Amino acid sequence: MGSFTNFMASAIFFIVLSFFLVPTRTQEEGFISVVISSQGLEFSKDLLIEQAVSSIIPLQLPQIEKSVKIPLVGQVHVVLSNITIYNVDIASSYVETGDSGIALIASGATANLSMDWWYSYSSWLFDISDNGDASIQVEGMEVGVTLALNGQEGTLKLSVLECGCYVKDISIKLEGGASWLYQGLVDAFEGQIVSAVEDNISKKIREGIMKLDSLLQSLPKQIALDDIAALNVTFVGNPVLSNSSIEFQINGLFMAPNDDFASRLYNKGSLGPVPFNAPAKMVEISLHENVFSSASLVFFNANYMQWVINKTPDQSLMNTAGWKYIVPQLYKQYPNEDMELNISVSSPPIMTVVSNGINITVYPDVTISVMDADEVIPVACISLEIHASCSPDILINKLAGTVKLNHVTAYLKWSKIGNLHMHLVQAILSTILKTVVVPYVNLHLWKGLPLPLPHGFTLHNSEIISINSRLSIFSDVAIAERSPTSTPKTLQTHDITTKETILHQC
Repeated sequence: MGSFTNFMASAIFFIVLSFFLVPTRTQEEGFISVVISSQGLEFSKDLLIEQAVSSIIPLQLPQIEKSVKIPLVGQVHVVLSNITIYNVDIASSYVETGDSGIALIASGATANLSMDWWYSYSSWLFDISDNGDASIQVEGMEVGVTLALNGQEGTLKLSVLECGCYVKDISIKLEGGASWLYQGLVDAFEGQIVSAVEDNISKKIREGIMKLDSLLQSLPKQIALDDIAALNVTFVGNPVLSNSSIEFQINGLFMAPNDDFASRLYNKGSLGPVPFNAPAKMVEISLHENVFSSASLVFFNANYMQWVINKTPDQSLMNTAGWKYIVPQLYKQYPNEDMELNISVSSPPIMTVVSNGINITVYPDVTISVMDADEVIPVACISLEIHASCSPDILINKLAGTVKLNHVTAYLKWSKIGNLHMHLVQAILSTILKTVVVPYVNLHLWKGLPLPLPHGFTLHNSEIISINSRLSIFSDVAIAERSPTSTPKTLQTHDITTKETILHQC
């Protein structure tokens, strides 16, 4: 029961995001936008109805008692009990948007009920009683609800504007005892049964909305990536409603846990329109390039962009003998000594979303040191300008990526071993970056960036398009199937010692 309740909460949460967004006012910018298309709205509508019916059935109605005056008999006391709605079928449904809110209407519905009946009659001559059960068929039922969802300090406040249920027709068939004799008697209860159905279905819907409102109020404002960075998922901006789509925004910037410093550093500027050839999918999730830049800033500020490399696939590069013909003076001063490279990024990596992915520019300093006995002796420092690219990919409900090194330029910053042939040093450092650092970074990138999807849903048939400073994911949505967690593909890495862990996200 608990897992079903959690699933229902996630399902309705996704649907509410799809249907019931009423604009709120705020000056804060959103760097992740979510657009629910007409296909997504249709999916959400059908799912909402399915889950609403599942949550209502079975619905127990209050007991009904009534004293009825029967000609030639007198007052007869009748009790209808165990009145239960056990089946509801929806013939058609639709959703309408308007300035006053969003209306969801289900029409042409039928419902099946069961109940027990009992009556007694007493006179000075004799006492009579009888009992049995009955089936009830409800026809032409309509259910409608109009909701408003307002922003409230980064979360959502859900309220019911109107809610009602109307029953057009009802028929009752009695069984048991001399039921044929009492059909007219029970028909006298038709109005009360109709009122009980209408009132209790409306009440059940209102109760569900109240529970959902409590859930929305408790939504986290941050999603922790690890103990270093968290994603700000507060709602911002004014949702845009049209006849074919709904768009809303969340802050979407990374920050240190319980800190919103990064949010004050970025300005999104204007984003171009969605490309004309965008895939026709249920949802579009767009991430501005500042989302990735904020991640790099957080990890940089936490000093998590440093490496100490002392092992490589070609271990000869970690001994001065391997540099004998590249930097002869290094070998002369320190023959056959082990080496290490201390790589320290000097500024946050620059992330730029382009038409084929994400371009990355990094400016690290590489300090070359010799291990002389127990002493680490720095002998030279090289400044690098690294240009790389990241190819994004969808891993279940996460945005993963793979980095490729495109070009490295090396500059001598200082040296204790004289001038260096920089083109040769550049080549060897580029090899170390490709064989050690890049695989290590990709291992972390494959863990993925969490995307704003409620629990219980998964992306399906996703496509990625990057343009106009944003990376957009066009995808259908499906209910997640329970299955053993799959293991991501393994990326081969070599031993690398880090003072901290490299930036986890592209």
